[in-house]
Amino acid sequence: MSKAVLHLSEGMEPGFLREVEVEAGTRVSLCYQCGKCAASCPVSFVMDLEPYQVMRLVQLGARDEVLRSRTIWLCASCTACSERCPREVDVAATMDALRVLARRAGYRPAEGQIALFHGIFLDNVRDAGRLHELGLMVRYKLKSGGLFSDLDVGLPMMRHGKLKPVPHRIRGTDQMRALFARVRAREAAAKGGEGR
Repeated sequence: MSKAVLHLSEGMEPGFLREVEVEAGTRVSLCYQCGKCAASCPVSFVMDLEPYQVMRLVQLGARDEVLRSRTIWLCASCTACSERCPREVDVAATMDALRVLARRAGYRPAEGQIALFHGIFLDNVRDAGRLHELGLMVRYKLKSGGLFSDLDVGLPMMRHGKLKPVPHRIRGTDQMRALFARVRAREAAAKGGEGR
């Protein structure tokens, strides 16, 4: 059952549902909280709210509760929730949209190092064209200050060949870098447009 009690404030915003639906491109209003999203989520055990609880809070207009939650930052965007939703609500896209709205509104991620992790992840993909897991973890551990944490997991993975010491680069990394540059230019243009 539910692992969290929803605490609703009096400051509900009825327009929040519409704002999220436009940003996500899906109809959150169709969710009837069956819980299949939570049952299929591989990381729900670390979330403060189950995905269906986030959907309900969005429906109620509980902007602050949603944008402050850890759940939107911990979503791995694996899309298992979206694939299993009987109402065809794209829950993963909703989580993406909520992160965008949270950053746009100036909320700091509830997970302190998540922005650092995402930045290193994207740099890794931009440079090699695909993820180099060992490089990602070493850079993340160096920058986050936890270099020796998780060694009990990482060393066995290396011994079993799950973490490759050398990154595999794809052909066309120049095109990948150009793609990232275009996205950054669009983001900069969008930020400039917001300030007008």
